[in-house]
Amino acid sequence: MIIGFAAGGTTDAIARYYAQKMGEALGTSIVVDNKPGAGQMLAIRSTVSAAPDGYTIYMGTASALSQSPGVRKSTPYDPLKDFSIIGLVASAPGVLVVSPELPVRNLRELANLASAKGGGLNYGSSGVGASSHLQTEYLLRLTGIRMEHIPYKSDSDIMREITAGSIQMGIAPVQGAMGSITSGKVRALAVTGTHRMAALPDVPSLTESDFKGLDGVDPYSYYGLLGPAGLPADVVEKLNDAINQVSRKPEVAAYVQQRLYAEPGFGRPQAFRDYIQRDLAKWRGFARHINLPEQ
Repeated sequence: MIIGFAAGGTTDAIARYYAQKMGEALGTSIVVDNKPGAGQMLAIRSTVSAAPDGYTIYMGTASALSQSPGVRKSTPYDPLKDFSIIGLVASAPGVLVVSPELPVRNLRELANLASAKGGGLNYGSSGVGASSHLQTEYLLRLTGIRMEHIPYKSDSDIMREITAGSIQMGIAPVQGAMGSITSGKVRALAVTGTHRMAALPDVPSLTESDFKGLDGVDPYSYYGLLGPAGLPADVVEKLNDAINQVSRKPEVAAYVQQRLYAEPGFGRPQAFRDYIQRDLAKWRGFARHINLPEQ
């Protein structure tokens, strides 16, 4: 199972958990192969060039499957044509965090402060084209907030740099931000989506703010399995059945929700294809508001 990120992040945590559980369901072992870098292109190239025999699969994320392809003028791959789509594994909310030094407690106060500073605030991301970059730009567009983008390499960088005072804001997966939130190193202003999270009951959802249209920042990211184009239908079905079998187990749902702060996914391959297509359409509509370099 190839992933396009280094060990220790949210994608890695979800991939390793599902690799273990799917391996048990399939009666085999699944090895996670981290290939970080180049906006997941190293992982993508390794996947699309592999033999379509079911022994190489890829844990793709929203940034690689719909967000980045949706806003870029061109990408060296087509997420709907260059893969065999297997199934949705999980979806995850994000959390908007700020420096505890900022005198803001909600999104409106953040907008007012940014306006008063004339764009003098900045936000961090885990890289150009990552969910933390594109979802923040989407949010800023909807709210009219102006901030400077400072790209880093991982979600943990966002937490570290907010703590150090180098940046003032960021959006990251809850799983990667929870430690910094509970320790008071960063302040959570809102979670993405339409409802609060049990793990952060005092943090409002974006839709509770007085800004309209913020339900579109949902899901923050999603994770799904794909293989090289041309996987035999019976192989796709076998792997899809393993995802569904794992995700429907009560103990798996509890772990994913309470430890990984995500929602387990299930459904047929076509449903995941439709899911990607809908998100692609959303980001293609946003493309005119952002200019990314070609990959």
